[in-house]
Amino acid sequence: MKNISLLFGLLFVISCSNDSTDDITTPPGPDYEVWTGANITFIKAPNTDAGDAANQDRITSNVAITRGTSGGEIFNAVSESDATENVSPRGTKWAVGNISDVESLSFSSFRSAVGKPKNVVGKNLVMHIEADNVYLSVKFLSWASSQSGGFSYERSTKD
Repeated sequence: MKNISLLFGLLFVISCSNDSTDDITTPPGPDYEVWTGANITFIKAPNTDAGDAANQDRITSNVAITRGTSGGEIFNAVSESDATENVSPRGTKWAVGNISDVESLSFSSFRSAVGKPKNVVGKNLVMHIEADNVYLSVKFLSWASSQSGGFSYERSTKD
């Protein structure tokens, strides 16, 4: 009986623990960069090839945002060939909010932050590019349905 109680206790601790790095509550350390430069608009037309650099928003050498024609969410063409739900875009974390509040926002995967991607239009978001430790504002303007892969957003640039 003692072993069973110990086993259930151990299983409870394991199931409740979260060693995921999904949530980040504040920017790590003093060397982060916040981009508040002029906004640019990126548009990926429906039914265009996500593998074509013209259909990717190359933000840094580590992140190029695009969306495939199999539906789903956006992904990072630098490190992925398609989206993985609750992971993509790899190398980024997202928060709903304004760039002026970057130090108090909680960051997570794109899908965790926004819920269903089709409902992202009009939300003020902040993207954290992890490898570059850069934060920028993003606001989606459109999200095409019917697995066409189209979307558009405006985002801040480096000052």
